[in-house]
Amino acid sequence: MDVNKNSYTFIFASIMVVIIAALLSFAATTLKPFQDSNIAQEKMQSILSSIEVEATREEAASLYPEYVKEELVLTDNKVQDGVEAFGVDMLKEVRKPVLERQAPLYVAQKDGETYYVIPLQGTGLWGPIWGYISIESDLSTVHGAVFDHRGETPGLGAEITTDGFEQQFKGKKILDDNGNLIGIDVRKGDASSANEVDGISGGTITSDGVERMIADCLKAYIPFLKEYSSSQTTTSSEL
Repeated sequence: MDVNKNSYTFIFASIMVVIIAALLSFAATTLKPFQDSNIAQEKMQSILSSIEVEATREEAASLYPEYVKEELVLTDNKVQDGVEAFGVDMLKEVRKPVLERQAPLYVAQKDGETYYVIPLQGTGLWGPIWGYISIESDLSTVHGAVFDHRGETPGLGAEITTDGFEQQFKGKKILDDNGNLIGIDVRKGDASSANEVDGISGGTITSDGVERMIADCLKAYIPFLKEYSSSQTTTSSEL
C-alpha cells in the first residue's frame, strides 16, 4: 500500500472540504442582504395586493409607505415596543397559544378608507400555506385576500393562489351580527351565506387548511382591533 499516496489524497480532500465550506459560507453571508430584501419586497407586494393595489416586487418598496401608515406587533392584545413587524416569524408564532403570539398588524389607508391587514400562516396538504387578509374599518368585512403555498399540487390545492379563489373573499363577513368571530367557511360547493366561499375542487385538504388558517390567525387580532378602531374614531371626532 502506498501510504504517502493515501495521505496525500486525504490531505487534498480535507483542504478542498475546508475551501468549499469557506466559499459557501462567504456566498451565504454575501447574498443574505439581497435575500432579505427580496423577502421584504414580496411581503410588501402581498400586503398591497390585499388592499387591491397591484405592484411588481420592485415597485412595492416605493408604493408601500404611500399606503401602509402603521406597522404594529401585538401580544395579548397589547402593542409591543421595539419589535419589527417584518421580523416576526409567523411559522413559529402560530405554534404558540394565541395570547402568547407576536402578531404583526399593518394599518393601511387607500382612497380615504382604513384597512387592517393581517398576515396568515397555516398548513395545506403538503406543507405551509400563508397569505394576507385585509379587513375594512367595520372590522367585519373582508376587503381582499391573497394566498401562497410551498408545495401544494398544481391544478388542485395550488389553485388557492388564483384570482378566482382569492376574489371570493371580498365582501365576506368574519363576524356575526353580535360581533363574534366566525371566520370564513370554505365549503365544498354551494357557498351562499355571508361568510362562505367555494373551496378548490379536488383540493379539499388545502381548502380546509385555508379555513383553519384564517380562523386561527384572526383570534389574535379581533379584540385589539375593536378597541383600536374605537379609539381612532374617538380621536378623529375630537379633531
